[in-house]
Amino acid sequence: MTGPAGLRSRLTGRLTDAGYAAGWRAVRMLPEPVARAGFDRGGRWAAGRDGTGVRQLRANLRVATYGKLSEPELDELTGRAMASYARYWQEAFRLPTLGIDRIRRDTEVPGHELITRARSEGRGVILALPHSGNWDAAGAWLADWLGEPFLTIAERLEPESLYRRFLAYRESLGMKVTPLTGGPKPGSEVLRAWLADGGVSCLLVDRNFGTGGVPLEFFGRPTLLPSGAALLAARTGAALLPAVPRFDGPGWRIQVHPEVPVTGEGRLAARVATAMQDVADVFTAGLAEHPEDWHMLGRIWADVPPDPPRRAAGAAPDRAAR
Repeated sequence: MTGPAGLRSRLTGRLTDAGYAAGWRAVRMLPEPVARAGFDRGGRWAAGRDGTGVRQLRANLRVATYGKLSEPELDELTGRAMASYARYWQEAFRLPTLGIDRIRRDTEVPGHELITRARSEGRGVILALPHSGNWDAAGAWLADWLGEPFLTIAERLEPESLYRRFLAYRESLGMKVTPLTGGPKPGSEVLRAWLADGGVSCLLVDRNFGTGGVPLEFFGRPTLLPSGAALLAARTGAALLPAVPRFDGPGWRIQVHPEVPVTGEGRLAARVATAMQDVADVFTAGLAEHPEDWHMLGRIWADVPPDPPRRAAGAAPDRAAR
């Protein structure tokens, strides 16, 4: 890209990368209570700013609570959700300095024996997760508990320097990361070989970023979610285990759920669709218990756009609850 537009793009990319680098350095220098309080205030301040992401989050939470909350109650939940999201970023900046002893001590993982069982059978394991709690802290715990890296997949960020910064960060936590696109091999091919060899993988599957996806119901509304986790399980024999992370006081909790079957009779496409519906049902139940820890500021349902800005819309709509 050349010309003024290309120059602006490069400059924006450099400023973005520099901003993340400065945040990483500054937050690590702060005492943890100070950093946590500051990010909590920042998250609630962002909720009050009523930007597009916040308005989409509010609309998503209206669906996740089945329209049962009044608008003031929904505003309060959205504020807590933004504070939870801010906590994720505060911990992301600080996580490499917390130490693995802290992560071991403050992480509970009910259902972890399901991972052990599948591995004892010589099978790979796919942990399918939503964007909730702190999935990076969950990954750090998992890599330490396994005693070896697990494989995850990442979208390429712009600029490339920012992508490499996040790559180095996650590898420092014990993860092995392959890009979704732009690597020596397609990410799906790398994952397939890893799982066929008995490896463990973690995939975030509560939002469809591609053009495909499998149609299903999520919180009772039709949407598309990525099918890759179930497809990989079917093709490699790996165990597909839904897992829902959330915050638990000052620590973390990851609930691992029983295996979702993908093998059996019938066409592969139908088995994959049924499996992903089962995963979505597990997410629905788990996220409904702690909706404030679901960090979903993007659009999930085609018929649930962001709420209109309050200054232009007056009372918030109730369309997503209908």
